[in-house]
Amino acid sequence: MIYEIANLRIFIDNKFDFTTKFCQAYLSEDQLSPVRLTARATEEDIEKEREASQGFSDGYLENICIYRDLCLQLPTLNRFLMHAAILEYEGEGYAFLGRSGAGKSTHTGLWLKYLKGAKIVNGDKPIVSFDGKTFTAHGTPWMGKERRGCNASVPLKGICFIEQAKENSIQKLTPAETAMRLFSQLLLPTDEANAARTLEIADQLVELVPAYVLYCDISENAVKTSYEALANKNYILKGKEENEN
Repeated sequence: MIYEIANLRIFIDNKFDFTTKFCQAYLSEDQLSPVRLTARATEEDIEKEREASQGFSDGYLENICIYRDLCLQLPTLNRFLMHAAILEYEGEGYAFLGRSGAGKSTHTGLWLKYLKGAKIVNGDKPIVSFDGKTFTAHGTPWMGKERRGCNASVPLKGICFIEQAKENSIQKLTPAETAMRLFSQLLLPTDEANAARTLEIADQLVELVPAYVLYCDISENAVKTSYEALANKNYILKGKEENEN
């Protein structure tokens, strides 16, 4: 079947129904026009994945392998997979990144709570594209364990690395500092050409998109701190009483 993901027509050559159902929201109405990429999983791919992820169905394992195959081809089309949560608010996209347990899901949840109209585009595995001027973050069927996301694309305005702290503060990062934190969050292809292209695009990302490290607790003040830096707008604290009404 042909799907439309990250503004690409992609033929997914799957054997099991798991992926067909999993990607249903991205199914293209046009099943006849040419595609840009084909993604599939070999039996060898599935067996290797089974060794790393025991106890899962063949369909689930195939699905993981298909997305990996797709993402490893993306650099040829100026795209890459970034491990991040993408949140959209007032037409702008913000990427929240952090190591496991840093509070990425918690902080994006606070944005959803306090900023009316905010939504999660992808909670874990978005695709990021570059057209030579603008970076765009795209929703994909692959959203992480919490399954937070939607079929949408949004211009990427800011990047925020999350760190837990007792007091809220935010620091703007230099491109070099951003690169050190970012590159571990990218899926880097094993072949030299695509790996080099991924790094080239990532270099443009750190130069063009402002990045910050947020030290935060679990409060509305944490939202105020990150929002004012990322969006460059004032945030008025709503307070517990107003939020409950």
